[in-house]
Amino acid sequence: MRSLIPWRSREVREWEPFRELDEWHRSIDDLFSRFAGGKQFAGTAFERLPVLESYKKNGSLVVRVDLPGVEPKEIEISVAGNVLTVKGERKHKEEVKEGEYTRQETAYGSFERSLALPDGVDADKIKASYEKGVLEITMPVPKQLAEKKVAVQVEAKKS
Repeated sequence: MRSLIPWRSREVREWEPFRELDEWHRSIDDLFSRFAGGKQFAGTAFERLPVLESYKKNGSLVVRVDLPGVEPKEIEISVAGNVLTVKGERKHKEEVKEGEYTRQETAYGSFERSLALPDGVDADKIKASYEKGVLEITMPVPKQLAEKKVAVQVEAKKS
């Protein structure tokens, strides 16, 4: 059954440029969900992708990927050109308890995230660690990304 969608007047709906695309996306998701028995395609594409963040810290570029429930041996990290790719799989453990109701919102299956790296990153110096469901990838920041101060020039107004 579809989730509840708030009613909007016709005037408001006409101004929603992605409404039809959203409806089409939901219809395709419903079709795949019915085809796969309602298990494999639950949720949107964004819900199936692991959360990723990147930042600079102490001269390193840090990429963190949240992968709770994923075994480190199921994670593959690769660099091709200036693209970092993290692939893996969160395997489903069937836990059916008779007489108890459980709710499942976790997405299972394969995932892949790619991130463009700045030019000059040395792939041989990339390191990865995994702790408490968080994959952390670090690499030295290329020299061209070094922080530099820029002075602000102020022109005096002519009277």
